[in-house]
Amino acid sequence: MTERVDFYVLKSSAAAQRRAFACRLIEKAYLKDLNIVIVNDTPADAQALDDLLWTFNERSFIPHKVCAAGQSFDPATPVHLVLESTDILEADLLVNLAPRLPAQLQHCARVAEIVDADEERRRLGRERFKAYRDLKLTLETHQIDETANV
Repeated sequence: MTERVDFYVLKSSAAAQRRAFACRLIEKAYLKDLNIVIVNDTPADAQALDDLLWTFNERSFIPHKVCAAGQSFDPATPVHLVLESTDILEADLLVNLAPRLPAQLQHCARVAEIVDADEERRRLGRERFKAYRDLKLTLETHQIDETANV
């Protein structure tokens, strides 16, 4: 059952900033031994985040796997990048980088929504916020300065 949804609102509309923040958030969760699923919008988005997770911090290592549609999760891998959240069995944290509400919320303890300054992504983020509120989930909003730590 989902306990909480955190909205991280970025000042920048740059996709690179959104992905960099996602990497810092994922690293923090990984260091707490959490199982993490990242829902991406497109295969190109998943590939870009996959590449960045290997290189964003030269002092860290985040074992992760890109899972294609229908591909099973590897229980030994703590971080999975997916396009759809329908195959999630269980996750401590779901990081939603897609414009739609993730499915299978009941299998995720927490959800992190990263919303940047792009007008369309903000509008869709507001819609997801309303949907989570309608589901009576606990919501937290964090205004993020991209240079600050998570």
